[in-house]
Amino acid sequence: MLLKVGSTGAQVKELQKILSLTSDGVFGIDTLKSVKAFQSTNGLVSDGIVGSKTWDVLLNKNTSKHSLSNNGMSLLEQFEGLRLEAYLDSAGIATIGWGSIKYPNGNKVKLGDKTTKAQAKEYKLHDLKEFESTVNTSVKAPLTQNQYDALVSLSYNIGSGAFKNSTLLKKLNSGDYKGAAEQFLAWNKVSGKKVQGLVNRREAEQKLFLA
Repeated sequence: MLLKVGSTGAQVKELQKILSLTSDGVFGIDTLKSVKAFQSTNGLVSDGIVGSKTWDVLLNKNTSKHSLSNNGMSLLEQFEGLRLEAYLDSAGIATIGWGSIKYPNGNKVKLGDKTTKAQAKEYKLHDLKEFESTVNTSVKAPLTQNQYDALVSLSYNIGSGAFKNSTLLKKLNSGDYKGAAEQFLAWNKVSGKKVQGLVNRREAEQKLFLA
């Protein structure tokens, strides 16, 4: 993602946030001055253009990591649905609560298991730690909160391994945000068959990613 004077959009807002500027999404004079100052301070070519090298240093300096927002949590809960008795999901895997397939102690969910809403919340939050970490560590491109939320929802559903090996991640890390967004819709099948529930979820995640 190459940003310079005249650039607009979510990535400019993220840049401005890292530089502690007003996040209006417009790369203007104030942003240019801050970028040049940052580049000069960190031994980079002070040209005011934010390319891969500048992004790398910016992200390393900005050590705080994203976590799922309330908006992202609502999306995840909407599509996972709360079930207090174990059931088989569309892939035939025993599942409970908000899409949990194993408990915090590592034991797998099995049919016949029951839980409470409070316990289901604990399972969900435990699971989320893995998928928040997956997105934080695997994605090298700068993300807005909406983009992060969409990716966590996706990885929560398809699994960390599938996310890390996905074409979506490869495109995203190469700076191809549009191509990455298109890849959400590829994850809508179980055993080669399209599942409408997954179609709906992928469209919602894609919409959030592009917001």
